[in-house]
Amino acid sequence: MKDRELLPHLFRTEYRKIVAVLCYLFGIEHIEIAEDIVSDTFLSATETWAIKGLPENPTAWLYTVAKNKTKNYLKRNSLFEQKLSAEIKYNTPKTEEIEIDLSRKNITDSQLAMIFTVCNPVISSESQVALALNLLCGFGIQEIADAYITNKEVIYKRINRAKEKLKTANIKIEQPTIADINNRLETVLTTVYLLFSEGYYSISQNTILRKDLCAEAMRLCYLLIENDRTNTPAVNALFALMSFHSSRFEARMNENGEIILYQDQDETLWNQELIDQGHFFLNKASTGNQLSKYHLEAGIAYWHTQKEDTNEKWENILQLYNHLLILEYSPIAALNRTFALAKTNGKKEAIIEAEKLDLTDNHFYYSLLGNLYTDVDNKKALVHFETALKLAGSDADKTTINRNIERLNLTSN
Repeated sequence: MKDRELLPHLFRTEYRKIVAVLCYLFGIEHIEIAEDIVSDTFLSATETWAIKGLPENPTAWLYTVAKNKTKNYLKRNSLFEQKLSAEIKYNTPKTEEIEIDLSRKNITDSQLAMIFTVCNPVISSESQVALALNLLCGFGIQEIADAYITNKEVIYKRINRAKEKLKTANIKIEQPTIADINNRLETVLTTVYLLFSEGYYSISQNTILRKDLCAEAMRLCYLLIENDRTNTPAVNALFALMSFHSSRFEARMNENGEIILYQDQDETLWNQELIDQGHFFLNKASTGNQLSKYHLEAGIAYWHTQKEDTNEKWENILQLYNHLLILEYSPIAALNRTFALAKTNGKKEAIIEAEKLDLTDNHFYYSLLGNLYTDVDNKKALVHFETALKLAGSDADKTTINRNIERLNLTSN
């Protein structure tokens, strides 16, 4: 990794870990103090490393500086120390003796406690996900706004209101009970799922693939798998889903950063180890009697790791989409279903179903219609691709759409 890329990478991977540990130590009412200390740590890294160069162990450097800044803060703020002394988990009478434990185990425990704390029913489910994305996943306000397809002012207010509600309700940051897990695991999984989705297709950073976000989502999901109390079939199904999707990362873009459509991907670039990992965790997910959307989406993703274009494959994908839409309707899932319908029942039937969706503000909708109308009515296909081009946000999407337009123009001429 290049030196200039290291600090942003460490911010993405380490910021939330240190924040989780400090919040676990201080309590929910002092979230902002924890965030300020960690932000100041990274500011120090930016200034010091620019002058002195990278330390031998950059992560250890960050942890040491964060510990020192925390202890210095506690020394300088006697009022904060007094308020904290009754609550602090280590229950030590002197500030100097407080241990800032940044061991792997405590980071894991802290993050597990934090994610179940912010996914608390005293705040709305939307606010739970937004706050968890911000605190535990390191999402910026703009990134969360893009995930919700809204503006950053809405998200900023949502996160601040959520923090205030948790403080007012005097919610403790502690390891989740079985009741907590039963009540909140679904929201936790939604958070992890959104994090992976933001990495798999990112609007805010104008790039199609951000492997660091996807890897972080998988890490958080595996954190749930490692804990016996949160190791449920749905968690395993989500991990399988992410493994299958991740297996095709290297084949999804060319060297110019342009999207390679599924049917054009070089399957020799697919990661068989991740496909096998997906199989393993999908099998683990098959226990119990509850079918989640993650089971169905993992099944769809599994069939997409089978490159051969067989009728059995697309029939299975279509049936999985049918079940998914019954379980939890989503316009995007309905849109994706029409592609499978075209493969099984033909383009004309798929066009009828796709046009019923009327997703007029979505460039994927018009891209799909453009593909469905290609060789059926090329003039209509061209109109749809041109509309998709106007709505597309990323350069990679625009390049793909332009390729389709050029191909149609060549066919017409």
